Amino acid sequence: MRTGMRETRGMQRSTVHLVRHGEVYNPEGILYGRLPEFHLSDLGQRMARRAADHFEQQRDEGARLVHLVASPLTRAQETAQPIAEALGLEVATDERVIEAGNQFEGMSKIKSRLRQPKYWPLLINPFKPSWGEPYHQQVERVMAAVEDARLRAIELADTGTDRPAEAIIVSHQLPIWVTRLAAERRRLWHDPRQRECTLTSITSLDFDGTSIQRVRYAEPSADLLPGAANVPGA
Repeated sequence: MRTGMRETRGMQRSTVHLVRHGEVYNPEGILYGRLPEFHLSDLGQRMARRAADHFEQQRDEGARLVHLVASPLTRAQETAQPIAEALGLEVATDERVIEAGNQFEGMSKIKSRLRQPKYWPLLINPFKPSWGEPYHQQVERVMAAVEDARLRAIELADTGTDRPAEAIIVSHQLPIWVTRLAAERRRLWHDPRQRECTLTSITSLDFDGTSIQRVRYAEPSADLLPGAANVPGA
């Protein structure tokens, strides 16, 4: 019976918003990856509040935003906090939406290091990629977290309206971007400079039942991006 209820709920419309964290205080330009204690900068905190304002407005217009998840990394947790306060939600931590693993983690001046022969073996296969966690593994873990968040939102949402149940996941650029590529049935390997996933951007996956019907993208901090430090975590 419980399984049947889960399947019925799974057929409802739902949306999962994938939010990238705000700007990180990183004056040395380190590729911080999964390293702990990389906090938001002052600008990053403004960006997080901007994302919170965006969702609060959506809620006030009738959106059923009922579930909030974040990566365990400091920058994601700090981005999630203003959203939690604005919506009156608790932050659930999910390891599956953490930053991608990367062999260059902790290093700075990555471009100059790529000219050193000792690092060339890491670059042998950009399609996987050979320097870090395979793209397909990132998609698998993030989509598993998305599915659980989607079902949890359906369980929590008021059934008195036909508006979709909505969940928010605060994560990181690369896992969000490759998940979007998979959702849009595009190849996963890509030029990192071409990622459409700016700081505190929102990539929304709209579901009808278990199927993704549409991918939407928004940048609530667009006017704060010029001049922002944007060293990717992976």
